Amino acid sequence: MSRAKFDQISGSNLLVIAGPCAIEGEQIHDIADGVIEVCRDLGLSLIFKGSYRKANRSRLDSFTGIGDEKALQLLAEVAQKHEVPITTDVHSKEEAAMAANYVDVLQIPAFLCRQTDLVVAAAQTGKIVNIKKGQFLSAESMRHAVTKVWDSGNENCWVTERGTTFGYEDLVVDMRGIPIMKEFAPTVVDLTHSLQKPNQSSGVTGGNPQFISTIGKAAVAAGADAVFIETHPYPSNAKSDGANMLHLDNLKELLTALMRVHQAVK
Repeated sequence: MSRAKFDQISGSNLLVIAGPCAIEGEQIHDIADGVIEVCRDLGLSLIFKGSYRKANRSRLDSFTGIGDEKALQLLAEVAQKHEVPITTDVHSKEEAAMAANYVDVLQIPAFLCRQTDLVVAAAQTGKIVNIKKGQFLSAESMRHAVTKVWDSGNENCWVTERGTTFGYEDLVVDMRGIPIMKEFAPTVVDLTHSLQKPNQSSGVTGGNPQFISTIGKAAVAAGADAVFIETHPYPSNAKSDGANMLHLDNLKELLTALMRVHQAVK
């Protein structure tokens, strides 16, 4: 595997990928200001994230976005203002080419990690490709998804652990998967989606955000290269995934604790 690009961005420190679940409008600038200030105060490298469209929704009346181009432009404004790399998720090969005009890292959603056309299209943009591990896959099987990126001429592929289906309405993180996936790709752990309570009868995903710190410390102790955190100043009012997001006011305390664990492991 090639870690060159990853180490270039992270500085061989714990890398943070953080931002709101969905780009809801101009508020993204306020969130970015808060996230970037925390990471710079702590000396941590950041990739700012935001989803320009939420394609995987349980109900037809769920929020999906403010318009692709408008949302991507807002995300690009954050990158330009703060000089930070940015990432978003894509859902089709056509979207991969479009989003690559704006972002530095293309994220493949967990449910789509086996979609060959999508993975190959993302790889062929030349951008870093971050593939989320499907809730239905083993850590070992992610090697095949990564190999698709390599075989498409792109060495810069990362993987993200985000929990494995545990019954109908829960997820569990198997920490053994972190060193397994690190054998073939830089490995990120998604601290917030890992704590979702999916498939609720209401059609609105629940969550257990009180365990974000627990999952984070365990993941970093197990060797995670990076952490992925969705954060919002008002999670209860967020238009997507508010039930499992971290309150922005708690970000600095969390990252301070994770830095200590990372330094101890190193």
